Amino acid sequence: MRFRNLAIITAVAAALAGCTNETLDSVNLSSVKNKTEYQLSSKMVSKMRELGMQKTSAILLRIFKEEGTLEVWKANASSRFQLLKSYKICAWSGKLGPKVKEGDRQAPEGFYPLYPHQMNPNSNYYLAINTGFPNTYDKANGRSGTHLMIHGACSSSGCYSMTDEQIIEIFALARDAFKGGQENVQLQAFPFRMTAENMARHRDNSNIEFWKMLKAGYDQFEVTKRPPQVNVCERKYVFNQQSDGSFNPAGQCPAMSTPPALQVAMANFDKDYQRDYQKALKKYDGMVWYEPSEAERKAIVAEQRKGRELAYAPTGTSLDAGKLMKVSDLEKRLAEQKEAQEAKQAALIQKEALEKATREGKAVPVPQQSPIERPVQQAALQTAPVQKSFWKLFSKSEPEAQATAPVNAAPAEQSAAQPSAQPPAEQRPAAGQQRAATPAAAPNPQVATAPVAGGDAAPAEQPPRKRPFWKIWGN
Repeated sequence: MRFRNLAIITAVAAALAGCTNETLDSVNLSSVKNKTEYQLSSKMVSKMRELGMQKTSAILLRIFKEEGTLEVWKANASSRFQLLKSYKICAWSGKLGPKVKEGDRQAPEGFYPLYPHQMNPNSNYYLAINTGFPNTYDKANGRSGTHLMIHGACSSSGCYSMTDEQIIEIFALARDAFKGGQENVQLQAFPFRMTAENMARHRDNSNIEFWKMLKAGYDQFEVTKRPPQVNVCERKYVFNQQSDGSFNPAGQCPAMSTPPALQVAMANFDKDYQRDYQKALKKYDGMVWYEPSEAERKAIVAEQRKGRELAYAPTGTSLDAGKLMKVSDLEKRLAEQKEAQEAKQAALIQKEALEKATREGKAVPVPQQSPIERPVQQAALQTAPVQKSFWKLFSKSEPEAQATAPVNAAPAEQSAAQPSAQPPAEQRPAAGQQRAATPAAAPNPQVATAPVAGGDAAPAEQPPRKRPFWKIWGN
């Protein structure tokens, strides 16, 4: 009975998981022989049939960064679009906000037409669809960047990256739509679902005016369930506008008008929106949304990367890593982040300067000697025995005299104190007369000094002076 109950629980859990877990319906890539000719699963085709869709009917893609979601919408028999499937984006880089320049790691936001020639079956990231960034609006506003894709491999530097199992399905859906005659697939890339509550939550973001412009196209699709007609004039997007003139992206907008039916529908939609927006403002009064960095998003999903290839780098959603905060707390947090960033930048500049000096052969700066004076150490004194005269070698009464001379005595002082090599005749002792002992303090006449490194003098041996011939036999 216990095993039977366990089996029932397992079956129910699997059935419930099948309602929400797209991995159960994912592609088995090991069985795919030609990735560009992959045919959609029978489950996907059955779902299309249930929703009144043809396999080759038109599609539309919608991306929401904050939620980390890519949606595929497909036209039904009445040419209205319905949600066919929602995919969890594996990786997107940067933060909320549009791409502005090459290298900023931002993923594009806006409306982008995708044409057949933008499909890349030979991508290094399994399969890829070029977003076409920069589009007409981006070019009119001086934005730059290249090779911004929707691709596989789950790794992003400004792209929207999916898993290989996801991109092969998205690629097949676009391929079949082009076969059915669709001229281009509209990609709508938004920072978040542009509801009244989300707009109120992000009201203090520096990109809010840009997002309000995108919201006009978002709202019209929500109302009509058809891709809006997109034009650009005065460096801004305009949607579903009728005009007899031409649209100049950087020039003045021509005389325009909104179709009457759309105008009425949008007026009713906007009335409800304003009511919900005011309600949301009260909810978020005194609170602001902290937008997390890419690193903070990655930290949330770090467990997902364990045991996977290094290229597998999911980035998580901003909703999981972000936070509502009081204004004062956010200001303090941003100030701390700025201080840490400045310290990091200063260290980097110092490191680069040191590396540059080393490459150019300049001497690496070293710490200067301490200006505090050190005590002068006195040089040790060395002593040398005074050599006795020949006739004194047999004298037992003569005291042993030692003479000391400082090692660092100046040569001039030594030469002045040293007796001459041959004294005058009147100073010579008579035969048999004993000479007086040399005082101990007198310099040794047999020791001379020689200079050494550092300016000091060291003793050097001198050859003994020759005695006169008549003194050899003296008593």
